Formats: sequence, structure tokens, C-alpha cells
Amino acid sequence: MGEPVIFQAFLLALRQIGDPKFRKVLFLGLGLTIGLLIGAYIVVLWLINVLVGDQATLPLIGEVTWLNDLLNVGSFFLMVLLSSFLMIPVASAITSMFLDEVAQAVEDKHYPGLPKVPALPFWDGVRDTVNFMGVLIAANIFALILYVLIPPASALIFWGLNGFLLGREYFTLAAMRRIGQDGAKQLRSRHAGTIWVAGTLMAIPLSVPILNLIIPILGAATFTHIFHRLQSHG
Repeated sequence: MGEPVIFQAFLLALRQIGDPKFRKVLFLGLGLTIGLLIGAYIVVLWLINVLVGDQATLPLIGEVTWLNDLLNVGSFFLMVLLSSFLMIPVASAITSMFLDEVAQAVEDKHYPGLPKVPALPFWDGVRDTVNFMGVLIAANIFALILYVLIPPASALIFWGLNGFLLGREYFTLAAMRRIGQDGAKQLRSRHAGTIWVAGTLMAIPLSVPILNLIIPILGAATFTHIFHRLQSHG
């Protein structure tokens, strides 16, 4: 049952990609993600300037004035490298803050008979997003070690790890709107395999530049469909 449910849900989400609410979440998520990464880089530069200053003293060399410039340039390339890994979890986590709008757009179109659900309070959404982002970033930083230790398996590790985390979070957020936290956990545990597979299929195209900015929106919509279909089957 799992694979047909996943692909049917994804096709329904794909057909709705032009929805104005989807575009709104896309632009909000993109803007906040870029702003957050730029802000992080500014903090890194500030710390370098505070700790190193305009000049530093090195053993056997004495005072040097080029170390600060070298660290600044090095930090730029380091942030570019880290961004290639962190853009995905950061964008996905930020998008989760607006999942309610995506889910509501899906339900308005495909499940019009459902009663409206109260919107998630803004600060509750921020808190959940920060927690989710922390887990994603920590897991992906830890995974960097595995990428180095087991290079041939790096893609599988990346997809499997992010697939598990994204599937778990997105399904739970979609389900909680209708059946509460306890009901979401119970339904998730009964269909853990399907949810992991769906999350992994979501994580694979997240490796593709540009496409990785759209996939979190499609993922949120897909998991809303998956929730309703799994709930109807018990």
C-alpha cells in the first residue's frame, strides 16, 4: 500500500504547485534561509575580527597582518561548503514553520468538507522550527564525519538520515493539525516504513540546486495527502 499512496500524494501535490499559497511559502522560506545564512557568516566574520584583530603574533614569525585576511577568505569558502550541506536542513526547517498554510491550501482544494483548524500560534511555530532546525543541523554535521569515513556511502547516508527526519517531522506536523500529538505519534508508528520511504524520496531531490528550494513545499503538501490517506485506512 505504501508506494501507491506516496506517488499518488506526490502527483496531487505537484499539480497544485502553482497555488498562490505555495508560492508565498516558497518566497518566505527562501528569503529567511538566505538571510539566516548571511547572518551566520556575518557573525563568523565578527568573531574572527574580535579574536584575531588586525594583526597577530605567530611563534618564530612575529607580528603578521595578513592572518586576518586569510581567515576571512578561508571562512568565506568554509561557509560556502557548509551552506551546500546546511541549506537543505535550514530551508526544510524554516518551511516547516509555514506548513500550516500549505496543508490548509491542500485541504481547501482536495478535502473541502473538513472543518477549519485553528492556526498554530506564531511563537509555537517558531519554537518548533528552532527545535527541528537544531536536530537537522546537528544530525547533518555529525553525518559529515560519516561522509569522510565512508565516502562511497555518503549519498545513502545523507538520503536515509534526512529522509527519516523530514518524513517524521512533516508527517507529524500534518497529522497534529487534525488528530493531535498523541494521535499523530500512533499513526506514525503504524506506518513508519511508508513515512520513511516518502521522506527519503523527498530528500533525494533536495541534493539538486534550485529544486531543493521547491521540494520542501511539495513535501509538506505530499505529507498532508499521505496523512489523510493513511488515516482513512486506519
